[in-house]
Formats: sequence, structure tokens, C-alpha cells
Amino acid sequence: MIKKLHQTEIEVAKAIHSVFQLSYAVEAKLLEVEDFPPLKRSIPDFTNSSTDFYAYEQNNDFAGIIEIDKEAESIHIQSLVVLPKYFRQGIGSQLVQFVLANYDAQCYSVETGLPNIPAIQLYKRFGFIETKQWDTDHGVRKIRFEIIK
Repeated sequence: MIKKLHQTEIEVAKAIHSVFQLSYAVEAKLLEVEDFPPLKRSIPDFTNSSTDFYAYEQNNDFAGIIEIDKEAESIHIQSLVVLPKYFRQGIGSQLVQFVLANYDAQCYSVETGLPNIPAIQLYKRFGFIETKQWDTDHGVRKIRFEIIK
């Protein structure tokens, strides 16, 4: 079941932080980087965030979380994380489908590290098209995808 999270509540923010830490630690290894900005997000970063968070709940866990940054005409998937014990169970797909079905926008965008093949395959399955690649200051080659309606 997917539900909206209220990240301003400290216990919810702690739970979000925990999932992000576990998931992004795996991605940092995949990208072969030690200095990975998503791992530096603090609990106050979540409680003070104006983005929308949704969780896919399974077995009393936030098995996956998607973070949405919404603008007037566009939706950016700021983060999509899945607890490692729930990898390859379709949770990421369900969260992306939820956003596409519940947010109306002219443009949907998402970014990931170029070596993150599972994420790239996920976004391409939903019709996201590559629009840009660049190198970050942290040594990660990133790729951006968009769907334009």
C-alpha cells in the first residue's frame, strides 16, 4: 500500500532517513563513490523539506519511498529508494506508476548515476527519455530523463 508521509513529524523523518541511508549506501557502492551527497542528508533536512514523500508499506516497513518536487508545470522525482531487502520486487515500479497516475504535469523528470543500470532500466520502462548527461563535483556521471506530455 502506498501512503503519503508527513515528514515534519520527527518519527516519520527518522524512518525516511533510515531507508535513505540503507538504500543510498548500496547505490554509493554501485557508483563507486565515497563522498555521496544523498548520504549526508540529516533528519532536519527531511523535517524541513517542502517536497512530497510517499511510502510503499510492506511487513510494517517503509519498503520504498519516493520523494516528489512539484512545480507549476513539472514533477521531479527527487529520490526513489527501496530498502535493500525488498530489491527486485517491483516496489520502485509501483512508486513511479503512482506518481505518473496521481500527479498531473507537462513534464516529469528524474536523475540517477549513469552506472545505476537498474534505475535506468526502470525509468525507460515508463517511457522516460534521456535528455542530458554530466559529471558532478563528486565524481559521479549523472543522467537525466524526462517524459514530456
